[in-house]
Amino acid sequence: MLGLGVGTAIGAAGFGYAPAAGAADVPDEGGGEWGQVPDPLPVALTALFDNDGIDRSGAGGGSFDGSGYTYPGEELPSGRTEVAGIVFDFPATSAAGEKNNVVAAGQRVELPKSRYLSLHFLAASSYGPASGRATVHYADGTTAEAALSAPDWYSGGGELTTPYRYKPDGTKDDHQVAIAVVELGLDPAREAVALTLPATGPAEPDKAALHIFALSAQPAAAGRAVAIRNAASTTSLLEESGAQSVEATLLNAGAVWLTPADEVRLAVDVDGARTVAPAAIPHLGPGEQARVHIGIRNGSGTAPGTTKDGRVVATGRGETAAETARKLTLGVPDYQPTDASLITHQAPHWFHRVKFGIFIHWGVYAVPAWAPVGKQYAEWYWRHMDDPNNATYAHHREVHGEDFVYDDFIPRFTAGRYDPRSWVELFRDAGAQYHVLTSKHHEGFALWDTKVSDRSSVKLGPRRDLIKELFDASRQHTPELHRGLYFSMPEWFNPDNPWAGHAPRNPYTGEPVPYTGYTAGKDYVKDYQAPQMLELIHGYEPQVLWCDIGGVNDSHRVLAEYFNFAKNRPKPLEVTVNNRSGIGPHDFTTPEYETYENTVVAKWEASRGLDPYSYGYNAATPDDQYMTAEEIVHSLVDIVSKNGNFLLDIGPKADGTIPAIMERRLRETGAWLKVNGESIYGTTYWSRMAQLGEDLRFTVKPDAFYIHSLAKPGATLTVEAPVPVREGDKVTMLGYPRPLNFALHNGALVIDVPAAARDAGEHAWVFKVTWAR
Repeated sequence: MLGLGVGTAIGAAGFGYAPAAGAADVPDEGGGEWGQVPDPLPVALTALFDNDGIDRSGAGGGSFDGSGYTYPGEELPSGRTEVAGIVFDFPATSAAGEKNNVVAAGQRVELPKSRYLSLHFLAASSYGPASGRATVHYADGTTAEAALSAPDWYSGGGELTTPYRYKPDGTKDDHQVAIAVVELGLDPAREAVALTLPATGPAEPDKAALHIFALSAQPAAAGRAVAIRNAASTTSLLEESGAQSVEATLLNAGAVWLTPADEVRLAVDVDGARTVAPAAIPHLGPGEQARVHIGIRNGSGTAPGTTKDGRVVATGRGETAAETARKLTLGVPDYQPTDASLITHQAPHWFHRVKFGIFIHWGVYAVPAWAPVGKQYAEWYWRHMDDPNNATYAHHREVHGEDFVYDDFIPRFTAGRYDPRSWVELFRDAGAQYHVLTSKHHEGFALWDTKVSDRSSVKLGPRRDLIKELFDASRQHTPELHRGLYFSMPEWFNPDNPWAGHAPRNPYTGEPVPYTGYTAGKDYVKDYQAPQMLELIHGYEPQVLWCDIGGVNDSHRVLAEYFNFAKNRPKPLEVTVNNRSGIGPHDFTTPEYETYENTVVAKWEASRGLDPYSYGYNAATPDDQYMTAEEIVHSLVDIVSKNGNFLLDIGPKADGTIPAIMERRLRETGAWLKVNGESIYGTTYWSRMAQLGEDLRFTVKPDAFYIHSLAKPGATLTVEAPVPVREGDKVTMLGYPRPLNFALHNGALVIDVPAAARDAGEHAWVFKVTWAR
C-alpha cells in the first residue's frame, strides 16, 4: 500500500438550525400551491483578495499558495458561472497570474441581510485537507459555528478541474487539480448578516490552508417549495430494473414538510427515451435534500450515447413542483480510451450501497511477516530490507542472514492451510458485502495463473491459483458478496522497469540476484502490466479493480476494455475502479489510514489494516495492538456518515490461516452490524452535517433518519442539530424493543434513554427516527 492522502468533492455542515416558529406545526394535508425558490445569490469576495496572506510573486498561472505552486487561472471560468446547479461569481478575469482565491484566515464576509438555507463555496485546500470553524452572524446578535473544510487540490476530483498546475519555476506539472463545492447549512428562521471564515494557513509549504474561489448563498422560500439540483444522466444502471440512471438532488427550500400525501415524484422528459422508474420522495423536511435516481430506457430508434435536450421534472399534488432543463446522454455508448470517455464512468449503485468491505493483503511478504510495530507496512519488507537505514535491513540480516535474498521466501509461501470457503463465510459473518484480494503487490508475485510470467503462485510456492479458488468459493457459498482485486501497477525490482531504480540485488553485497520467474525482453507496460490486468478482467470478472501506485501505464486502453467487457455482457456487470491507475478518470478516491473531517459527496473509500500500521501480516504485532471492535465500529460509522465506504484489511499468514485476533474482531463487528446494519447499508450522508461534536454521527434513508452515539448515552440524549423530526414521529433505539419518549426544545432533540436501552447497546448506540405519514 502507498499513502496518497487524496479525496474529492462536497462537504456539508450545519450552523445550529432551529425550525422556524410554527414550521413544525404546519399541516401536511390539504392544498397549497408550489412556490418559487429564490435563485442562489453570488457573494463577492474580490475585496478580500489583498488581505489573505497569499504570496503571489511566483511565476506561472493564477495564485494559489506561497510555495509558488499555482492554479492555472487561464483554465478557470471568469464572471458568472453555474457549477453543480449553483451560480457563482468568479473574478472578472482568471488569466494567468491574476488573483482568483482567498485563503481563509479569519476574515469577515458581509452577506445581504436575509434568511438563508445554506452557503455554497467553491474551495480547495493546499498541502492536505484544511478545516476550521466558521461563524455565521445573525441580525438578532446571535452566532453559530460549524466546521468548514475542502479536499486537497491535488486530489484530482471535484466539480471544477484543471489539467495541470504551475511549479515554482513557471513550468507545468501535468497533474489534474480540482476545486470542490462545499455546502454549509444555515438557520432559515433567522436573518443572517455576515460570515467569519476559519483561520487556516497561511499558505505555506507543508501547512494546510483553505482556499475559497467563490461564494453563493441560497435564500429560503416561504410555504411549499422545492428545487432540483445537480441533474445529470449517468452511465450507471439501477440495480432493480437495469435502467439507465439519471441523478438529481431535490431540495426542500420551503417551510413545509413533504410527506407521502404530497406524492412527490421525479421523472425525465426527453425525446428518444422514457422514464421507467420515477423517483419517489416520501418524506423531506424543510431545508433537507434527497439525492435520487431516475430510471430511463432508450426508444428503439435511439442509439446509445445520443445527446438530447431534456427536462427533469418534479411533480406533487398533481402539479409541476419544479423542473430543470439539461442535456442528457441517452444510453451508455462503448467507452473509448480517452479521458473524456472514461470520466463518464462512475461508481455503481451497489458500491454506494454496501458500505463495508474486507481487504486482503496476502503474498510472499507473509513469510518474513515483520515490520516495526505501528511504524511501517510489513508488506513493504523487500523494499525496506533494501535500505541500510531501515530497521528491516538489520532485522533481516540478524534473523535470515545476508545470503538469504527475498525470493528465497517464495518456497515458504505455501498456502498449505488455505480454506477459501472459510474466508468468504467469515467475511459474510463480519457483515462485509464485498472483498478485495491483492492479485499482485509491489513484489511482483502474482496469485493467479498469469501467462506473461512464471513469477506466480501457480508456477512457484503454493502452485495453486489462489484467486480462482477464492472467487469460486465466493460465488458458490456467498454469492451475495461482491468480488474485487487489487493490482500494483509497478513492481519494485522488475528488471524491465524497476520502480526502486534498480533490478534485484543482494542489499548487503550489492550483487545482482535473480528475479525469480522473470522472462527478459518484455516492454513492461505493453507486454507485462497491461496483459496482466486484462487477464484478471477477462479471467476472473472482478467488480472492483483496485489499482495502486500509478506510474507508467496503458490504463486508458485497459479501463476502456474493462468497462466495455462489463457493459456488453448478456447480463451487464456493474464494475468500478479507484484513483490509482495512473490516469485522471476514476470512480472513487482512497484515503489510507485516514478519513475526512467532513462529508465528501464524490464517492470515496477509506482503507486501513486491523494492525496499527500494516496491511500485510506482522507477526511482531501483539494482540492488544490490533483495532478493537469498538474502534472498527466507530471508524465504520464515521466513514459512512461522510459518504465513504470502509475497506478493512486483514493479513493472512503464509499458510493461509487468518490470525485468531483478526477473526475475532471481524466476528465482533458482524455482531454489531446484525443489530445496527440498517443504519449503515443503503444509507446516505445527511446533507446538513455529518457529525456533531466528537460523539454524534448521522445517516439517512428515504424512510428513516439515524443518529449514532459513539459514546454510551446518559438518561437523556440531547442532539443540538436540525434533526428532521416532528411531534408524532417515532423514535426508537436499534436493539431495544420499545419506542422512546422525545421532545423538541429550543431547536434541540431530547431523547429519554432508559437504563435498559443504554445497557442493550455497545460500541455505538443507534437512534432511529421513523416519520409519521
